[in-house]
Amino acid sequence: MRARRLRTLLQRELGYEVVRQKGSHKQMDAPGLHPITFAFADGDAIGAVMVRRILLSTGISEEKAREVASRA
Repeated sequence: MRARRLRTLLQRELGYEVVRQKGSHKQMDAPGLHPITFAFADGDAIGAVMVRRILLSTGISEEKAREVASRA
């Protein structure tokens, strides 16, 4: 999955917003979820294991993470 697609999923499906950015490091926050640092350029390819880790680091359940990832 491309980084831009994952960032879009985080924003649309989970309500994340970029609150600050320095270079390719984006600090993202969403109400009721853990803040995350998204450290990928838009064109970077992200493997399935890393996508899973990022989604689980938000604090959502395993089932919700699978559901969000399946929309990619």
